[in-house]
Amino acid sequence: MFFALSKTLGIMLLPINFLIELGLLGALLLLTPCARFGRKLMVASALLLAICGFTPVGSLLLYPLESRFPPCDALHGVPDGIVVLGGGIDPGPSDAHGEAVFSSSAGRVISAAMLAHRFPNARILYSGGNANFVGDTSAREADYAAKVFEGLGIPKERLIIERDSRNTFENAEFSKKLGDPKPGERWLLVTSAFHMPRSIGIFRKVGFAVEACPVDWRLAERRDLTRFPFQSEEGLQHTNLAVREWMGLIAYRLTGRTDELFPGPATN
Repeated sequence: MFFALSKTLGIMLLPINFLIELGLLGALLLLTPCARFGRKLMVASALLLAICGFTPVGSLLLYPLESRFPPCDALHGVPDGIVVLGGGIDPGPSDAHGEAVFSSSAGRVISAAMLAHRFPNARILYSGGNANFVGDTSAREADYAAKVFEGLGIPKERLIIERDSRNTFENAEFSKKLGDPKPGERWLLVTSAFHMPRSIGIFRKVGFAVEACPVDWRLAERRDLTRFPFQSEEGLQHTNLAVREWMGLIAYRLTGRTDELFPGPATN
């Protein structure tokens, strides 16, 4: 049920989708006695889309997420394992073309490969299945990630492939089972900076102790908080990413999948 709702209601409530839906509803109301209200909805839709696209509102929502955890500290010691969350490869197009097709979160894969070379004895656990709600789900992201890592010079023997997860909670559950972390081991968690708070909260919930290693930043720190995008695509993308993540944090907390609303670095 949770997965189904996230792929239906969750997608419908994303800012771009919701505001377009609002505008379409307004257009339909023009054909009814509620035409005046319909015009108001259309104007509100256009204005809000413009605000999301051409103002720093998306950056303001994204910044607290991306700045929640500091960059990975290599001084803490050599890791025993590195967990990489999926999202960097699109399984559908990859299956169609027979090779890895990267998404806008490809930084997860690239950064993980760099860490793998930096720590040649660490195991690399890639967690990513197919998050499609409808249609073909046979293509699995992790299968293509394995080929990418091998192509980048990382031996197959170091790879642990988790190919069944559909969301972040399943990433954590299945990764713990496959990685089988032992007491005293040090594991890094690699995912996009904006996705790190929710990810850390979930891994803590399932009892898999990991250290945050955020990558794939979308903002240039505070300077972006007062910068107005020249292209609406950038502003809308930032708004969508941030709202989706904030909705995820709230939903996962309400359903008991995390113990904190906004997980942060460990205090001890």
